[in-house]
Amino acid sequence: MSNIFEFEGVDGMGYSQPDLLVEESDLKLPVGLLRKKLPRLPLLSEPEVVRHYTWLSTRNFGIDTGFYPLGSCTMKHNPRVNEVIAAMPGITELHPLQKESHLQGLLSIMFEMQEMLAICAGMDSVTLQPVAGAQGEFTAIRCIQEYHKSIGEGHRNKVIVPDSAHGTNPASAAMCGYEIIEIPSGEDGLLDLDALKSVVGNDTAAMMITNPNTLGIFEHEISKAADIVHSAGGQMYYDGANFNAILGKTTPGLMGFDAVHYNLHKTFSQPHGGGGPGSGPIGVKSHLAEFLPSPMISRRKKNKDDGNGVDGDWWYVKVQPENSIGKVQQWMGNSGAIVRCWAFYRRYGFQLEKMSEHAVLNANYLRHILMNPNEEIASKIPVMPVDGSNVKFCKHEFTISALPLKEKSGITAMDLAKGLLDKGYMAPTVYFPLVVPECMMIEPTETESKKTLDTFASKFHEVLTEDSETLHNAPVTTHVGRVDEVLAARNLILKYEFEDMD
Repeated sequence: MSNIFEFEGVDGMGYSQPDLLVEESDLKLPVGLLRKKLPRLPLLSEPEVVRHYTWLSTRNFGIDTGFYPLGSCTMKHNPRVNEVIAAMPGITELHPLQKESHLQGLLSIMFEMQEMLAICAGMDSVTLQPVAGAQGEFTAIRCIQEYHKSIGEGHRNKVIVPDSAHGTNPASAAMCGYEIIEIPSGEDGLLDLDALKSVVGNDTAAMMITNPNTLGIFEHEISKAADIVHSAGGQMYYDGANFNAILGKTTPGLMGFDAVHYNLHKTFSQPHGGGGPGSGPIGVKSHLAEFLPSPMISRRKKNKDDGNGVDGDWWYVKVQPENSIGKVQQWMGNSGAIVRCWAFYRRYGFQLEKMSEHAVLNANYLRHILMNPNEEIASKIPVMPVDGSNVKFCKHEFTISALPLKEKSGITAMDLAKGLLDKGYMAPTVYFPLVVPECMMIEPTETESKKTLDTFASKFHEVLTEDSETLHNAPVTTHVGRVDEVLAARNLILKYEFEDMD
């Protein structure tokens, strides 16, 4: 294993630091901030550094190296032109504390992104500040919380979530101090309206739900659910994780939602994984707009006091909503992600409906061929039910259950996932949503070809026919074999331990 700290170099060589701009005696740093010894920087030449990190990159799996059918957290191709635009000096060399006259280009991009996101979701106002979907959830629920307080209904302390909800939904609401009320799905995998009616009341603050839901099924009675919650005085929150299945076809606004978060790092092609970078703007209806975090971007006609330019042109400014909840992230959010997604939106804005259509088509095609293997393979494996419902078509993703396989041969969903690693594929999401036993959640996205899906399906069928001992030991072809995930989570190793840690 390559370890950058174990290279044998010459002391004082392999790195360089710029000369101090002032004399060291003039720094007047507190004694507690001064080092007792020099930092242990690796002693490597430039070729050695390049080789180390190139070697490290080959041990990673990503969308650029293969098919990545991770359900819910879509990994799809990210157009490289977006990277070129985001790397332009007029964007990368800006500082957020510069004068607004220096930021007009970036502010105009952000303003356009606010407007485009509002339109595609049927919302009235958008803030770009949250840098993750979960942070967007938290921000929207905080806005809803302040809205209720402003109208004298601060007593509302319950948030409703379906049992198939993303785990971040109840977590975000709990962070705001709400009590979580979980309601079951029906046998068809859809929201149970009777169960919803039984729990709403004058203490209901909001309901959080995604549509299509986590099983990949469209909640066709969502407007009725919205009416039930609104009639009780609550608000409707749309988890935008699955927005890429409906974009251009309908909007959360038309469904009756009051707030929504967008995954720019999913629907709008911002690369993500490994914890970031992401972006999770939120959109709200007009009655929630005054509580959005600041700053937001607005525009007006330019005047002679604004700086260079032609009077009467648009002038972009940072503004603060009247009763803002404050900041949830530094500056204006993850500007690099916003620029990339703005480039994607500007390039494909009139074709985003086709994006959704292809995402749904690919999911249904892969679902069909996975569940209909040839006779030879079908004779070797038990039937794997698709999900907890009898729907004929899914949306952008689907779930399958390995329970019959487990009952017959002891092979679990985790075993299948590890077996797929040996076939050269990133495994689908496993054991989520919890309502499907031995669940595997698969999302092919719209950027994969039919050939890729056919090849993946054939390899998946090969894994299904493997014997239990082989799959229990998988993976064997990867750099790292099967790990003890519980032990790894409880005993994190986040830094290099030198032998002499004095």
